[in-house]
Amino acid sequence: MPHLKLDSPPDADAVNELRMAVLRLSRRLRHLSTDRTLSLAELSALGTLVRCGPLAPGELARKEHVQPPSMTRILALLQERGLVALAPHPEDRRQKLVAATDEAAEVVTASRAKRNEWLAALAEQLDEEEWATLRSAAPVLHRLAHL
Repeated sequence: MPHLKLDSPPDADAVNELRMAVLRLSRRLRHLSTDRTLSLAELSALGTLVRCGPLAPGELARKEHVQPPSMTRILALLQERGLVALAPHPEDRRQKLVAATDEAAEVVTASRAKRNEWLAALAEQLDEEEWATLRSAAPVLHRLAHL
């Protein structure tokens, strides 16, 4: 796959604009948390567990793009609050699987609903062409987030 060269001023400006827009939107979405006692990293880990099901801590760390020791701390805090449960790994007795509890699923669902509602209200202010552009950009932004 060919690589895009970003050393020309127009491309550098576009990258800067994209970075600022994503950062501002992300910051606004973060402030809509339904449970302000959870950090962004904790809520993100719970979201991944709710979406993917039980995972080994190392696998969860990879999916969340954090170092395993950081994930260990996050999981300890979540376990203290009763938001995750550990179970033996079915194939490797040396490992555990981490699963979101029912309470965690409720927290994640409520948080997603609040953020989706807010974003939908913003999207209603766009014209059809702007909304179509955003819809088509979503898969690309998702891919960037996982590279």
